[in-house]
Amino acid sequence: MAETITNSPIESEETLALRANALRAEAWAGEPFLHPDEDAAVVLAPGTARRRALDDALAEINAGRDSPSPEWKVRYALLLGLERVLSEKPPRLASGTELRRHQIDALAGMLTELIAATQKSGENGNGNGNGQTEDEEDDEAYDELELSPGSDTDEDVEEVPPIRDDPGAVRRYRFRHPTASGKTIAAAGFVEAARTEGVLILTHRRLLVDQFRRELTDHGYGARFHDAILEGHEAPRQSNPITIQTYAWFARHVAEIAHDAYQLVICDEAHTALGEKTSSAIRHLSEPIYVGMTATEELIAKQVSDVFPASVDDLPLTDAARRGLIAPLRCLRVPPVAAINQVPIVGGDFEERALAQALDHEALNMAAATLYRERFGDAPGIVYAAGVDHAYNLATAFRAAGIKAEAVSGRTPPVKLAEVLASYERGEIDVLINAMLLAEGWNSPRATVVMHLAPTASKRVYQQRIGRIMRIHPRKEAGVVVDFTPKGATHNERVVSLHSLLDADFYREGARVTPAPRRRQQRRARRKLTPASWLVPVTPDVLRRKMVIAREWQRVDPKFLDEDEQEFWGEIAGRQLRFDERQAFVEKLTARGASKRAMEKFLSTCAAQNPNRRLRLIALADRVSMRVERADFDDLVTLVAQAPPWEKDRAAGVRILLRAIAEGKPDAPDQILGRWTWRLSHAVRKQLDRKASQEYPDAKRLLGALANSRGHRHEENAAKLVNAALEMPKEVGAALLASAEGYTPRATQLLEAARERLGTIQEVAGWIAESLPQPKTGPSRARRRRRRKKKGPDAAATPATETTAVETAEGEEKPAAPKKRRRRRKKPAEAAGAEATPTKPGSETSKPVADTPPATARAEDAA
Repeated sequence: MAETITNSPIESEETLALRANALRAEAWAGEPFLHPDEDAAVVLAPGTARRRALDDALAEINAGRDSPSPEWKVRYALLLGLERVLSEKPPRLASGTELRRHQIDALAGMLTELIAATQKSGENGNGNGNGQTEDEEDDEAYDELELSPGSDTDEDVEEVPPIRDDPGAVRRYRFRHPTASGKTIAAAGFVEAARTEGVLILTHRRLLVDQFRRELTDHGYGARFHDAILEGHEAPRQSNPITIQTYAWFARHVAEIAHDAYQLVICDEAHTALGEKTSSAIRHLSEPIYVGMTATEELIAKQVSDVFPASVDDLPLTDAARRGLIAPLRCLRVPPVAAINQVPIVGGDFEERALAQALDHEALNMAAATLYRERFGDAPGIVYAAGVDHAYNLATAFRAAGIKAEAVSGRTPPVKLAEVLASYERGEIDVLINAMLLAEGWNSPRATVVMHLAPTASKRVYQQRIGRIMRIHPRKEAGVVVDFTPKGATHNERVVSLHSLLDADFYREGARVTPAPRRRQQRRARRKLTPASWLVPVTPDVLRRKMVIAREWQRVDPKFLDEDEQEFWGEIAGRQLRFDERQAFVEKLTARGASKRAMEKFLSTCAAQNPNRRLRLIALADRVSMRVERADFDDLVTLVAQAPPWEKDRAAGVRILLRAIAEGKPDAPDQILGRWTWRLSHAVRKQLDRKASQEYPDAKRLLGALANSRGHRHEENAAKLVNAALEMPKEVGAALLASAEGYTPRATQLLEAARERLGTIQEVAGWIAESLPQPKTGPSRARRRRRRKKKGPDAAATPATETTAVETAEGEEKPAAPKKRRRRRKKPAEAAGAEATPTKPGSETSKPVADTPPATARAEDAA
């Protein structure tokens, strides 16, 4: 029946009655129950949140109430207001400011939670919210922050009676947005949704109270500001007041606040509301809905979820950077000069006095000022010091270095503090130095550099510090974070760094640590830091460190790696290095302080697995140019003698290893050296056979007779070959003996004895190496042919040189064509008598090819 009514163009009487009741309730409550283009039968169906709000509103109207009761407002007013705000396309504030996507997500998440809570048959709660696990030490640390100089008062806060149960936990929600992402605009969105409710806004410093007033006034809500409404005050009260106060004031006066005055409490920097007194005050005033805004979930050992159980939205800092909501962050690590290993950690952070005693020295202060001037010049920045005295001493050093700097602290009078901050905004001051006064809530979009001269062990404090430079500004390309920590320090260090906060895998000086925005904005300012060409893995996870090394091996700085990681880096580099990158890589090996084992691992892996033949030869030669351990050289012998990649370059590789044996590079006894020498020689028998046959004509016959004979005839042929080898020149004899192979024990014994009689094993290795061809490290014939083909069209287009079609197709170079023609023309003249033909000295035709004596004839002439 309901579906028939819904689909009918004419509404039923029941639907018309719903519409009439909705309009009646809207005039009474101040919030619409139906929006344009909505079907009343659907959105006001029984059981829905709006239908329950309508039914309860009609019940109060029929009971004679002229305005909604506080209980009705708490349960339904914010729900209806959020639906009104979100129904606009796009959602806007009273000033016309459009809400951004992440701010809409916070409002939508809150609406979802309220609808779910309303539609439940009973209030089951969204968390225990008892918060009874806080320890005294953490509470004292919070109380010091809450009542520190510069807050709203130094008076003692009255104790609030402890609350055993927590009935208001079901109405306390939180959302987490990074600093500088616009939490104040999101808070204004909640204020817009609560236009019929009393709103109490709490923050932790008096400075932020004034800041909230200015921003809400700019967005059109200044007319709703009202002093705090307390019990017993008979003065006329506004129906939808906005009161902004500090947590310290709230903890003192919570028992006096009129419970029906405020239906929504917005807690700014909700992580600062976790102290014992403030959290008890929040539990004591249990009637309103609470919305906690924070950039961090943690305060020392306490969690925001202890007081604000339900999460309505969570925007990580990396996602905010990727969306372009905050300015990108670059990082510079400076190795610390002062040691803080002995500074104790109290209450989750370094003890202030001990830290100041370790850091507050004139030389260190001047060094910091000089660093800022040389690296950042007049860039606007914020410096965090280890205490008030340290801040003023640093300001003196900065001014002495020619930097416009000023120190502020809790001792600064409010009027002067306002003047200093205004001067900073006008550009009359470039650097503000403070201890913790400007760590939370203070906004300055022009701030670009944050320098942690006082390291912190608290991630919450660190995140609040860097939040001061994350606001987007037209003249800011990126925020710059200066951490005083070793370049290779991992996340396990006591000091929090930008990389440990974001759990980044590697540090690259000057590079962005936060992700790049999806849509790059046109920034007029140049970057303050230029990314370095090297990087260092800083994650403590072993697997992730190896992944960084394997992925970024070309940019990894090996001196920051331990011994095992350097060997792994050398192995990856040896496998993937390209020939045209060898020069830069060698410079890195020598300049970056790589260990000897890393270099050896690189050369060995390059010689074994690199796909470039020339690079394998160069790596093998470099590897054996230094002292080589016995096991390592044995691996190289096996590699060159048997590995398939060395099949085409085996002779060149054997020659390199034999020369290394001749020069005494392997660390092994002569017996092992002899075994290696003849094993390598056996791998290039064909080349040695060819060399011996060129120098001694009967060598081929002797080797053939030895290979084709058996029994005593084989031993006789072995004796003949041995006698001939010993009478030849040493190089030829060594090549002949290396080419011979005995099949009987007697023949093998004769050959081994002759090899020993030739000379020392180093000399024999050198003679055999000289019999092998020189390694070709230049471009291959196919590569040269491809290069000539690339040059062919250019040569054909040159008018000064004419080439035939055949020459162009063959890819011959321009000078090669005339030489070939001259040779072909002079061949008949040589047969008739080329000796009388005059030739130019040094030319290729200065001597006929036929007059060149063969190798055998040259050997005989030399003998």
